[in-house]
Amino acid sequence: MPAEPAATGRLSFVTLQQFLDQLPPLLKTLHDGGSGDRLLRWVEPSELEDPTPYLPEGEFLLTAGLPFLGNGGAPASVDAYVRRLVDAKVAALGFGIRPYFDAVPDVVIDACRRHNLTLFEVPESLPFAAIGLQFSQLLESDTARVFRQLAETNRQLMRAVLSPRPEHELLAALVQRVPVWAVMVGADGRVRARGASGGGSPAVELSLLEPMLKRLLSGSGPRVEMEAFDQPGSALVVGHPLRSTKDANLGALVLGSDAPLAPAQNNVVQSAVGLLELLVRQRTSGSLAPSQLATAVLLHPESLTSGGSRHLNALRDLMAQSLSSTRSAGMRVVQGIKMGAPEWPAGDSPVRELLQWRRLFDTKLVEITDYGFAAVTRLKVDDSLLAEVEKLGWRLVVGESTELTGLAAAYQDASSLRSRVQRSGQSVRADEVQWSVAGLLGREAGTMLAERLLHPVLSLEPDRRDPLLAVLRGWLTENGSWDGSAKLLGLHRNSVRRQIGVLGDLLGMDLNQAQVRAELWIALQYADALTGPTAGSS
Repeated sequence: MPAEPAATGRLSFVTLQQFLDQLPPLLKTLHDGGSGDRLLRWVEPSELEDPTPYLPEGEFLLTAGLPFLGNGGAPASVDAYVRRLVDAKVAALGFGIRPYFDAVPDVVIDACRRHNLTLFEVPESLPFAAIGLQFSQLLESDTARVFRQLAETNRQLMRAVLSPRPEHELLAALVQRVPVWAVMVGADGRVRARGASGGGSPAVELSLLEPMLKRLLSGSGPRVEMEAFDQPGSALVVGHPLRSTKDANLGALVLGSDAPLAPAQNNVVQSAVGLLELLVRQRTSGSLAPSQLATAVLLHPESLTSGGSRHLNALRDLMAQSLSSTRSAGMRVVQGIKMGAPEWPAGDSPVRELLQWRRLFDTKLVEITDYGFAAVTRLKVDDSLLAEVEKLGWRLVVGESTELTGLAAAYQDASSLRSRVQRSGQSVRADEVQWSVAGLLGREAGTMLAERLLHPVLSLEPDRRDPLLAVLRGWLTENGSWDGSAKLLGLHRNSVRRQIGVLGDLLGMDLNQAQVRAELWIALQYADALTGPTAGSS
């Protein structure tokens, strides 16, 4: 496993030097091109004369020397080969000893020195496959480390939101994990918070940022502004606008660094921008209760079941503020399913949809999901509200009233009914559902099941079909007992046995299997919808 990063805990990549540190000391450096800190994307063996069309930037290329046999070993050919690798931004070249060469040819060493390409000699005892396997293991462990760091960083950012000085704490957490300096300004262009790695000051004077800030604070829509300054730590300066839900400019966040950020680092930046935007919006338009509630539940989910009464009451207060209700008011989970259009309508955005549901259900607790939306509301969702939502092309699962500690279970109950709504196209209220297999399956799906399983029998003439269905129903009712079903049906047991045999042949099923019996029993509950009441049905 690679060593954990330094105390700053910054998010990083796998570099060539990190990889070399994991390899056996058998690898011999013939030329150090100073690329130890370069990002290493993959290890690739290739014996092509020109492998560069197949190499992304940052490869560690391995060769046994086949391209240098014959005319390929001429100085001009070797020089052209190495130059192509450098142009493709290959991180290093590993030359394997045997079967073609007993030592790395001098002409290869000279070309690598001339073009400053890092070159290693790979002994015969170190297979290329072992090198590739070592890199994949290192990459996997590094990815896991980055995910752990991201999770911890996001927790740190969430804690900063609830601090007495949230903007300052957010920027402090950001520059601790990402190598940038940061300046946050308000809508008036004045600095509200700033931070820099190592506790220093931003490398660029605020006066130099004024043109960028003017563009950020006067524009509209999602965008970033970029500049470059000939000062340390400011080769790349990026400005992010902070906007209201109506696209009014509430401020800006400007970040400076010496080089482009890694994907994981950009992830942290986007999280920080989102939280800062939330803070400036809340400061001008609302309560912090939803974010406080979300943070408390995210960081301490166990508090819903094992927290003390004081803590639980505090959560109930935050919930009440988020739902515009009293602490004692019941609540319910509502799930919305967009019928026939899984994507958002053209021109609409998830934010606009989210605000619409917040208004309709009088709650701040709404999330956009892959199937539509989920909300927690204190409303009973009466017929008029249901009709209003359905006019917009949506169908709802309306959960039963519950308390704070029962919300998770209520959400699971609502989720179990979602497929029924998607199949039937009809909204469902959980308190009107029969909680059985047949009830949860729904009439449309149940009828389809009956039609598929019982088709060979249903297609018979009624005078033959109805007696067979009655025998099947009676036999299953008595759990396959010949005597019990004969008594129930008023038939001789041999007659029942014979007709069950006929049914097994017609249906092409083994009626001795419990699963087959269970599926047929459920299907029979919906057979009446296809045939009308059958003889012996109950």
